[in-house]
Amino acid sequence: MTEFTRRNTLKLISAALVAGVSFSSLPGMAFAAGTITVLNWQGYGTDEAWSVKTFTEKTGIEVVHDYYSSESEMLTKLRTNPGAYDLVVLNAARCAQAVAEDLLQPIDFSKVPNSKTVDNALLSNPNFSKDGKGYAVPWVWGMTSLAIREGLPVPDSYAVLADPAYKGRVAFDDDAVINVGLGALMTGQDMNDPKDLAAVTAALKSIKPNVKLLWSTEDQWNKSFAAKEFDLSVFWSGGSVRSKRNSKLPVTFVVPKEGAVGWVDGLGIPVSAPNAEGALAFANWMIDPAFYVEWATKVGAPASANTAAVDALPADDLSRQVHKADYLKTMSIMSALPDDRREAFNNLWQEVKAFYAE
Repeated sequence: MTEFTRRNTLKLISAALVAGVSFSSLPGMAFAAGTITVLNWQGYGTDEAWSVKTFTEKTGIEVVHDYYSSESEMLTKLRTNPGAYDLVVLNAARCAQAVAEDLLQPIDFSKVPNSKTVDNALLSNPNFSKDGKGYAVPWVWGMTSLAIREGLPVPDSYAVLADPAYKGRVAFDDDAVINVGLGALMTGQDMNDPKDLAAVTAALKSIKPNVKLLWSTEDQWNKSFAAKEFDLSVFWSGGSVRSKRNSKLPVTFVVPKEGAVGWVDGLGIPVSAPNAEGALAFANWMIDPAFYVEWATKVGAPASANTAAVDALPADDLSRQVHKADYLKTMSIMSALPDDRREAFNNLWQEVKAFYAE
């Protein structure tokens, strides 16, 4: 948790006061007494104690949580527990699958007034919609791209990963889907459906002389970067913010001309939700600037899908600086992968890793 300056604290209070009108703009029926059950990753925004307390005090709606440890488990819980959940956090790549299985109901956006300032590129994401209807409220987004040590030239292309100037100074996220996506961008292909996997394999193998580390956790990345084991890395946008703000590491996040590998999480309402009205009220609170500013500046959060929430952050906030709205126009958002395609990506990455180890 970061320390506030008085100036930023006053900005936070001002933003909360301004954003607080969103509650009064909700239809009265969204405030019916009752309980909602939210299905999410543990510790991921919706279960912040201060936030839940504020929401309950404002609406009278109690919030309880159930958790999943993988997206496949999330889908299984929706399939096998009808009537158990009112709201579910799910990635855009999984939302399309849930909609195809009739696990979610359409969102009545008139009851989510804060959605009026959600970026249209996210609202219209095809993974969140079907037959002209939206099935999730876009909540937060982030990117995987490049992080480079401050003071070094800022690259404009992923081609820098194979630049001899970075021999033995590059780190990679040990994630098959991410790396195949990057290989697709490097070879001018659709990140979600590369047709020439041989070209992707060749592009990733070409980086071998530069690869120093395959990292798997943010803590590992921070410790290795701090130890100066590498200078250039595939990294997460939110991770770069935390590394610079919390760990005081000299890192700059860069999105090259090919664009970033983007992701979006949404808030969906199961078809059998007992309290859909309460769920809509909570979804509205999750994209409210009053919630987001507190979450982002005190705890650390991805970028809000609500541009008004991002704009409410202090001007010097690192998350605001990293998550530029322009990136939404250039980044490719991950879509659902059929099992055979996911297996092909995993096999490709295993082949590349074995090549690196030779």
